[in-house]
Amino acid sequence: MNIPGDLRYTKDHEWLRVEGENATLGVTDYAQDALGDIVFLELPEPGAKFVAGDAIGVVESVKAASDIYTPVGGEVVAANHEAVAAPEVVNKDPFGAAWLIKLRLDDPAEAAALMDAKAYGAYLAEIKK
Repeated sequence: MNIPGDLRYTKDHEWLRVEGENATLGVTDYAQDALGDIVFLELPEPGAKFVAGDAIGVVESVKAASDIYTPVGGEVVAANHEAVAAPEVVNKDPFGAAWLIKLRLDDPAEAAALMDAKAYGAYLAEIKK
């Protein structure tokens, strides 16, 4: 299971890459593997505002549909329309081409409360027991 060291993680299997006052959000390798073949994505448009814990979109696979949650508050500044048009990219490159949204953070300190790669790896080991 791929767990890049430069990201923050949630227990809902979203990842966050923080760059100053902005952050990029996506779903983890574990999430895409658990969902199976991704067939549909719904993402918010730029300008939408969210608080931590809000559902910001939907990912559907051949197995299930799941909400995507933001672990931090902020305003959407970009949505990955290429991933919406070709949702299978989530299965192929969950940490790269399949980023979902970019946010301007309300409080960059919120991201510090998320798990680092080591903690997320331990969390995955625990839930797989």
